[in-house]
Amino acid sequence: MNRSFRVAMAALLLGIPATAMAAADIAMHRDPGCPCCEKWAQQVKAQFGRAVRVVDDANRPAFMKARGVPRDLASCHTAIIDGMTFEGHVPIADMKRVLATHPKGVTGLAVAGMPMGSPGMEMPGMKAQAYDVIAFGPSGRRVFARH
Repeated sequence: MNRSFRVAMAALLLGIPATAMAAADIAMHRDPGCPCCEKWAQQVKAQFGRAVRVVDDANRPAFMKARGVPRDLASCHTAIIDGMTFEGHVPIADMKRVLATHPKGVTGLAVAGMPMGSPGMEMPGMKAQAYDVIAFGPSGRRVFARH
């Protein structure tokens, strides 16, 4: 069953318009007070046209574990968009691509650490670092994109 059909069926059963379910708010759990997370959330809000609910989460490691984020891919925030998990400063284009394609066995994307030049980590006069976006899920992990 494809994702669109599942969303439409769930919406029908719940009495919610499918477009409302597909455009749900984005939840971002962050390390309390992290300012770069705010910058990332602003970019996501602008690109997705949806509200981003920021949750200061002192127990984010437990949240990450529950969402299946590998410990070595940790960053400063974990976002949930349309059921998929995004750890760290994942570029919006990569998020949109994985949400559109839903690769089998992939439940999320991660950018480990806080690489300079990644979304939310842009600093005038600072050279961007190279980094990988890692897809993870039941089928393991693999490089999804290189930046």
